[in-house]
Amino acid sequence: MATITPKDHLVEHKSTVPANRDDSVKLFVREYDGTKPNKPRKAVLMLHGRSVPALAGLDLQYGKYSWAQSLAEDGCDVFILDLQGSGRSPRPKMDDACNANPALQEEFLVPNPLSATCSPKYPYQLNNSQSDWDELDTVVEFIRDRHDVQKVALAGWSAASFQMGPYALQHPEKVESLLLLAPMFPPKGRASKPGTRFEAPVPLPVSTPAAVFGFPMSLTSKGGFESSWDSQLHCPNQREADMVDVVWKAIMENDTVGKGWGPKEGRAPQGVMRFRNSFWWGWNSSTVPLDGTLGNTVPVLIIYGALDTTANTSPDLGQLYFSVPALYKAIPGPNKLNFRVACASHQMPWERQSKVLHRMSKQWFKHTAVDGLTNGSFDVDEDGVLTPME
Repeated sequence: MATITPKDHLVEHKSTVPANRDDSVKLFVREYDGTKPNKPRKAVLMLHGRSVPALAGLDLQYGKYSWAQSLAEDGCDVFILDLQGSGRSPRPKMDDACNANPALQEEFLVPNPLSATCSPKYPYQLNNSQSDWDELDTVVEFIRDRHDVQKVALAGWSAASFQMGPYALQHPEKVESLLLLAPMFPPKGRASKPGTRFEAPVPLPVSTPAAVFGFPMSLTSKGGFESSWDSQLHCPNQREADMVDVVWKAIMENDTVGKGWGPKEGRAPQGVMRFRNSFWWGWNSSTVPLDGTLGNTVPVLIIYGALDTTANTSPDLGQLYFSVPALYKAIPGPNKLNFRVACASHQMPWERQSKVLHRMSKQWFKHTAVDGLTNGSFDVDEDGVLTPME
């Protein structure tokens, strides 16, 4: 099959991120137009999670791991978005190393690029739910206008659920379906302003408590990235031997500033992964059932790894309690599917079971069904065999 050449767009947007509010910015969007001749256009918008840039996560240029290209080769018109603070979109207030999490500066940034730790010059979180929803809407409108489609299918990994779930609830007329991979869902998550549906619960930007929100940027190293992934490896050959190096290289290719920070290996820095410090609300067990939208007007497919301890945590953690089964249960409509994939972690797109993700998502975007199913929770074994989940 011929390779589909990507086209990169810079989509104009009036920022609602407090750090650069009202500035005209350009959001990075990559498109793989896989629409076949004489076939209707199926537009899919893909979104990254909290930390990994969109292209490294959704379009990894290694073997057959690009989820985006897999969908495009099957006939979808695929768009990949970096929100502000991530990847190739603007990163306001993030190029000054002093604006990194003060608790991490000594570990990751001294002596490169900092000679000593320093206080954030912009002592607030960066983005928030509303700014994310606004950017998502700008790109959805760009897609609708570009190809004259009424609705766009949404596909998000991990914390993209905080953007895509509430967006579908607020704009069901623009959303064809919703696919959530390893979705972060806090049943007791931060509520909206009392008496409203999705308004911010506090004035923005948020600066207190300073230890949590008093900086726009957080960090991790290659070692931290690797150890987090390693903790969810429990099957032989779950990932290829060199995948940490492959993925880290892709992350660094999408952050020319972070690539030059951190401890040096020989003459070259190892690099750090910079990611936005966010303040999110409106995604919890009270909002998911609103208007009966999810599972009705907007069908939902959920896929997650059986070894994923990022999207599934202890109920004792309050707002940090995350549960994929709780999300499936909270969706009110009947058009909902949930698949728990054996020998897969939170990083499924980079693991061998990514083939299951690719197969199921292709079926979903074609038929809004998987293996003829439109409802239910199922376990998927290493051979792809489905068993109803108990």
